[in-house]
Amino acid sequence: MKKKSKIILFLVCAVFSASIILVNIYAANYVYYGSPAAHVKPVQEKLKRWGYYDGSVDGKFGAATEKAVKYFQRKNGLTQDGKAGKSTLEKMGLYNLLSSSGSTSAGSSSSSTNSNDVNLIARAVNGEARGEPYEGQVAVAAVILNRVKSSSFPNSVSGVVYQNGAFDAVADGQVNLSPNASCVKAAKDAMNGWDPSGGAIYYYNPKTATNKWIRTRPIIRTIGNHVFCK
Repeated sequence: MKKKSKIILFLVCAVFSASIILVNIYAANYVYYGSPAAHVKPVQEKLKRWGYYDGSVDGKFGAATEKAVKYFQRKNGLTQDGKAGKSTLEKMGLYNLLSSSGSTSAGSSSSSTNSNDVNLIARAVNGEARGEPYEGQVAVAAVILNRVKSSSFPNSVSGVVYQNGAFDAVADGQVNLSPNASCVKAAKDAMNGWDPSGGAIYYYNPKTATNKWIRTRPIIRTIGNHVFCK
């Protein structure tokens, strides 16, 4: 009986431990009412930084946070359920951070590359859009990243930025200037998944653009002085 009791106790403990692990994974990949504060705060911080949320970053997923999540989802073409599931967290750049199953093995090897990419994007944004609204600066940074993902452009940040004739900031040397804090922040926000451009791979200033072809591209939205298009 004692041996059987020990086996039963072991099985109960194993099941309990497994359930805790599953709950933690689910909670990290799905942030909503009742989620741990450690998972809610990053969501609130992102939403507040990007202007979707004006409440306190207190780790409590209440009505205001749900409303902000729905607003973010609506603006980014996601299902508006008010719950930060995988698609929403990925769009926020938080999925790998919060997911307990996320791998960290490549973190140290990629950190320097990410740092270099952020710096180059920030310098490009500084040269192209430093006088634009902050959302417009992030959108320019996002266009660079959208080009990296597109098969029609080079598959690296440096390749995209330095592609012949792609950016005026490279042609006139402004890409070599030190970026201001706003442009650095914009580059980081774009790297973390925010794309105010709506997936654009082109943008231009209609007041100064002389290229007739660019004006034929389907417009997605306008932010500040820039038109963002496909």
